[in-house]
Amino acid sequence: MSRLSDVMRPDFIEVAPEDTLGEVAERMTAVNVGAVAVKDSGRLIGILTERDLLKAMAARVHSSEARVRQWMTSDPVTASADTDVEEAARVMLEHGFRHLPVVDDEDRVVGIVSLRRVVSASQTPA
Repeated sequence: MSRLSDVMRPDFIEVAPEDTLGEVAERMTAVNVGAVAVKDSGRLIGILTERDLLKAMAARVHSSEARVRQWMTSDPVTASADTDVEEAARVMLEHGFRHLPVVDDEDRVVGIVSLRRVVSASQTPA
């Protein structure tokens, strides 16, 4: 059975809550990711996703002025790298989100996994 450690992106982007949406969107686009980990003093405090950026644009904020802290999802649900992909899919579908931060035993972010990767892995025979 596949675990999140098998399908997560370990090369995730970390941003600060004071970064602008424009800066973050530029970084996300450059490496083709749909979510970033928001950290403050080394601790995960939120996640910012494509959906959050879309909501900000719909509210007509200026991406060079709006800050991550205003649009991120605070205290996101997380999973461990040992979580099986079926459980991760259930959690993500139940809560209605498409990205899940993956943390180690000390709550340090080690990756981010997308619903697409989780569903793809759960449909692949072991």
